[in-house]
Amino acid sequence: MAIGSGALEGVVIMTSSLTCRFCHAPLNEVFVDLGTTPLANTYLTAAQLQQPELVLPLCCYVCSACLLVQLPSLETPEHIFSDYAYFSSYSDSWLEHARLFCQTAIERFRIDSSHLVMEIASNDGYLLRNFVAAGVPVLGIEPAANVAVVAQQQGIPTLVRFFGRQLAQELVQQGQQADLLIGNNVLAHVPDLNDFVAGLRLVLKPTGVLVMEFPHLLQLMQHNQFDTIYHEHFSYFSFTTVRQIFAHHGLTLFDVEQVATHGGSLRIYACVTPQSESASAHAINARVELLLQQERDAALHTLTPYQQFGQRAVQCRQQLRQMLTDLKSTGHRTVGYGAPAKGNTLLNYCGIGSDLIDYTVDRSPHKQGLFLPGSHLAILAPEQISVTKPDFVIILPWNLQQEIMTQLAFIRQWGGQFIIPIPTATVLP
Repeated sequence: MAIGSGALEGVVIMTSSLTCRFCHAPLNEVFVDLGTTPLANTYLTAAQLQQPELVLPLCCYVCSACLLVQLPSLETPEHIFSDYAYFSSYSDSWLEHARLFCQTAIERFRIDSSHLVMEIASNDGYLLRNFVAAGVPVLGIEPAANVAVVAQQQGIPTLVRFFGRQLAQELVQQGQQADLLIGNNVLAHVPDLNDFVAGLRLVLKPTGVLVMEFPHLLQLMQHNQFDTIYHEHFSYFSFTTVRQIFAHHGLTLFDVEQVATHGGSLRIYACVTPQSESASAHAINARVELLLQQERDAALHTLTPYQQFGQRAVQCRQQLRQMLTDLKSTGHRTVGYGAPAKGNTLLNYCGIGSDLIDYTVDRSPHKQGLFLPGSHLAILAPEQISVTKPDFVIILPWNLQQEIMTQLAFIRQWGGQFIIPIPTATVLP
């Protein structure tokens, strides 16, 4: 199968006996089928362009019993995350998002030097460094050694381990339990969901607070964000379903916030489920019921909206390919901005490569000089845009479009314009 300009081989065929990773019911309902693609973060060297690429089915299911949207576990976390290309510190807006959260959490939960803040999937220390600056003890847990070393070099204690029940038990035996336990954009990356959430319950102090962020399935569906589906994301959560999962493991969601990051995310607050309502230190915020009602209004408690989603992805693919084909045929040059995982899903599903986009750029030096999986687009430094002066820049990390359009405002000097691919391909001056 050819995707873009890269020939992909080595397709792995799924078995027919798939079960839900939470409730173990059979998986029979397809949410969206995005064909076969490489792992979204397997960036290639020039030498690897001549070698076959491993591609895997990217077919997403919804469990008809618990309504968890999920991908089958076709690759191990060790293969995906042990050497990782994503570093959090290269987005200014994400750094500011983390700083404001830390400031608010310190004030709301009265975090000080007597407490321990623990973060699961702490990446390069982008968030924990805010607590360190405030004099609060921290512990990061990050499975990607190449990313964790950056945090360690900044003086942020970081364990290079995958988190689950076993590590949680070890930490408890060492007397390390979290007063504030944080996990940003990690819940979706967990293949053994029950083991992971059980570990959260163990490592959280009885009086502690757990805060997690993850993309909101309702936003994904309403805004056609099919490109946020890739093999590294095993699960896609509605608030209704995640509340059910956490309750199963003895954790109560007492508050929720809807935040703008990653195209629309949830920030959930959990505590150990109290023996009685009067024993809880955290009253259930009214936002919990409001969001549950919002999801009921969108019929997320029924299969219908899940079964209808796939057609919207097909329509977006047809529209985007037609737009880029028309631009190419009229002599216009288009380049990409960013090398995010979501961009790789988009390009490979839509069959877009160097035939329609000249190259892409990325601020991260860890990606520059490499090539996108599948499409084989070269990843260059952002300064290349000033050199080649393209007519159009397609913003692959569309969730950062305002930040990127501000950084690239200079393209307007030669009449350059931006393309935002999601929810439908749109040209912005």
